[in-house]
Amino acid sequence: MSNSSQKLSVLEKVGYSLGDLAANLIFQTLMTFLAYFYTDVYKIPADVASLIIFLGGMIGAFFNPVMGIIADRTSTRWGKFRPWILWTSIPFGVVALLAFSTPNFGPSGKIAYAMITYVLLVLVYSANNLPYAALSGVITGDMKQRNSLSAYRFTAVTIAQFIVQVILLPLVLILGDGDRAVGFENVMGIFAGVGILFFIITFLTTKERISPPAEQKTSVKQDLSDLVKNRPWIVMLTVTVFIFITLALKGGIYIYYFENYLSEPHLAEFLVSIGFVGFIDGLNNLLTSMGMVGFVWPEDPASSGFSLFNAGGIIMMIIAIALSKPIADKYGKRDLFILALSLSAIAQLMFFFISPDKIGLVFITQIVHGFFYGLTIPLLWAMIADVADFSEWKNNRRATAIVFSAMIFGLKAGLSVGGALVALILSFYGYDPLLDEQGQSAINGILMTISVYPAITFFIAVGSLFFYEINKSMENMLEKELGERRKPINPIVESE
Repeated sequence: MSNSSQKLSVLEKVGYSLGDLAANLIFQTLMTFLAYFYTDVYKIPADVASLIIFLGGMIGAFFNPVMGIIADRTSTRWGKFRPWILWTSIPFGVVALLAFSTPNFGPSGKIAYAMITYVLLVLVYSANNLPYAALSGVITGDMKQRNSLSAYRFTAVTIAQFIVQVILLPLVLILGDGDRAVGFENVMGIFAGVGILFFIITFLTTKERISPPAEQKTSVKQDLSDLVKNRPWIVMLTVTVFIFITLALKGGIYIYYFENYLSEPHLAEFLVSIGFVGFIDGLNNLLTSMGMVGFVWPEDPASSGFSLFNAGGIIMMIIAIALSKPIADKYGKRDLFILALSLSAIAQLMFFFISPDKIGLVFITQIVHGFFYGLTIPLLWAMIADVADFSEWKNNRRATAIVFSAMIFGLKAGLSVGGALVALILSFYGYDPLLDEQGQSAINGILMTISVYPAITFFIAVGSLFFYEINKSMENMLEKELGERRKPINPIVESE
């Protein structure tokens, strides 16, 4: 298969990326708000919420290899992976809405409802997102096109992250008229509808170009044997686990950091001094004059500060994502990943040294962290696609979905451990959602969870990357040799 046959149009890149935008409206909400939703909105005890997040997430994680085996053996006129994006679109939206609803059950009923809906959500997420991720490994074999696709994809991810981390909480307050339970349900209803539409667009606009040889017949045992002998796969699995532990850990604690650690008077003063309050007043007056009386930005400094804090980091991530591709093309994905992730870990650690009244320094640190972490965002999944190529090159067999399933297992395991750790650490340090003001022990736990703990898990991921052998020269070799192997399998007939 020639590289010319694998050039991707802008339409296909955008269409593919909308699938990740749809999934991340839900995924980013899980990472950022699930612990908060369970403890402060649905009033489930923190230790129980921790157990729900961990057990439910691990069930989803262990389902991923099963889903990978199923997807690799799916055969339809639409391909192996695209049909799953279509088939799961409506179930994904419905279950996401149920998972963030708050039926009026007793304490035991709430726990059972939360557990059941969360398990259903992570299962349908796996059935949708694993084939979606695997699709990136068969949509093109051109490494530069793959890097470009990752840049489009993770720009969409960052847009979803911006929506969730910047405007979701104000929208919850607006659409719930101050009632966060009603607000979450209304917002998730919107996310579900948009997500279903975007998944369908992804299905319609993409194409699978790489397929295993027609004569390839492999057993599940052989697929698993290939995996455990694939060192780049083991490295990337480890990296994925610890990155998503970190993302869930720091992402889940930010709202607690703003509501309980930072000085509210200093935060309010900062928002005034930078013109944010004046801007919001003008926005509120405009909305009111248009008759949209209910759509008024909340006056809570913590909510506004949290939104602006996330916005600064995400804007820098978008800039960094745009820079990531040309740097990775020149120096290789692995080396850029190591440097950028190390610097982002150092920036995360700096939160430990910032006092509650130094609001400006908090925002600067987030901007620096956002930039360096943003450089890594497109690299992870592009490197996993490279691992699938490495496996094909080494074993003369292609099993794309099983490679990606292991990585999504790592994602789910990391998300489960990190999300559970947020609630568990809060419980350990004595956090009580019923208190108007937390004790010093709980405050210390929040500070450690936003700084020291995520820095440690990021640095473990950095250390693992030193054992990843697919550097820039090997990337070029894999692309060239696999391109030569595929030519006889998928000959191109040139038309006059």
